[in-house]
Amino acid sequence: MGVFIGPETRLVVQGITGRDGSFHTREMIDYGTKVVAGVTPGKGGQRFDDDVPVFNTVDEAVKETGANTSVIYVPASFAADAIFEAAESEVDLIVCITEGVPVGDMVRVLSYVSERGVRLLGPNCPGLIVPGCCKVGILPGQIVLDGNVGVVSRSGTLTYEVIFQLTRAGIGQSACVGIGGDPLIGTDFVDCLTAFEEDSETAAIAMIGEIGGTDEQVAAEFVSAKMNKPVVGFIAGQTAPPGRRMGHAGAIISGSEGTALEKMRAFQENGIGVAERPADLVGLIQEALSRS
Repeated sequence: MGVFIGPETRLVVQGITGRDGSFHTREMIDYGTKVVAGVTPGKGGQRFDDDVPVFNTVDEAVKETGANTSVIYVPASFAADAIFEAAESEVDLIVCITEGVPVGDMVRVLSYVSERGVRLLGPNCPGLIVPGCCKVGILPGQIVLDGNVGVVSRSGTLTYEVIFQLTRAGIGQSACVGIGGDPLIGTDFVDCLTAFEEDSETAAIAMIGEIGGTDEQVAAEFVSAKMNKPVVGFIAGQTAPPGRRMGHAGAIISGSEGTALEKMRAFQENGIGVAERPADLVGLIQEALSRS
């Protein structure tokens, strides 16, 4: 059960005693996530809310608790080192919520995690959730509904909007993954589409992209060539002017391939139903489910 996370997830929170880390740790625990450890250098030996042990390093936390997943809530200047530390501890999945991580840092990070065989989600992402099971990150658990539609998105806010629209229509989700919209990220659309294609709990996928880069075009070609499950999509930034950054660091039109029109055309040419508005994804998903 689950895409990337599930009942077997044992989570260590890096930055657990900070403002964001402490708030979202409580939210994750309340949702049912097995938070087994926290890490804040210099605060090892303490306990978070009298329950979760805090360690000085991720390596100590993993060895003592068997944690297999890490989530990072630390300032941007420390995020790369936090990812390196988590990867060295040999967890299976690292979720980096931090925004503003320098591109130069990410060049080094992506090479390192690839060499170590560790999956990185983010940075600058809301994380992921398997409804009714567990969540890692900041996605609000109250808007999801257990079901069979996979959701993958570059935009955090639009992830929430699409999930809410699906839930309001009574369409549940198998898993929801926010990959982040920075120029350099770990897990991409193709990684998520592959996981959803292989997941027995997923019948259809909603993919939310945005202007900038060519990730959506690559994903569209993958859908056409490799996927049997129906995929529908939406592209944010349809009215954005060239050269103007919209929201995410990667959401900027720097050439014809980065425009919303080009991405929407790529979706249509590869059999992906395209919504003009986020709310229109509901109808497209209903049609896709009726055919699957």
